[in-house]
Amino acid sequence: MDESATGHAGGSMHIGDMVEATGLSHRTIRHYDEVGLLPASTRSEGGFRIYRDSDLQRMLVIRSMKPLGFSLEEMGELLDAVDALAGNPQDTAARAKLDDYIQRASAKRGKLELNLQRADSFIADLRTK
Repeated sequence: MDESATGHAGGSMHIGDMVEATGLSHRTIRHYDEVGLLPASTRSEGGFRIYRDSDLQRMLVIRSMKPLGFSLEEMGELLDAVDALAGNPQDTAARAKLDDYIQRASAKRGKLELNLQRADSFIADLRTK
């Protein structure tokens, strides 16, 4: 990715850039690093985390899973399947795992949608009082 796409030469970013790009906090990104979900691609001579565009893409997947209630373990499992498919698109076990997550995410989204409809109805009811 070029500098114009990320704002940084070679697509490298520091943690502040990841915060800006994802809307997540420094603390959250550091936590994902510490638990192994998003280890920084490399570190600067001063020890600062340096992320690449691929790290940003992983963080966006993690960020999308969070409101659906997936655990850190599940996030790691899905990322492992995505990584496996990137290396071997014919990996049937990884494909089955990805399909399972698609199905589970769809079901969770349906529950969220129902809850939003109920919230909208509740708010509308309150406005008529």
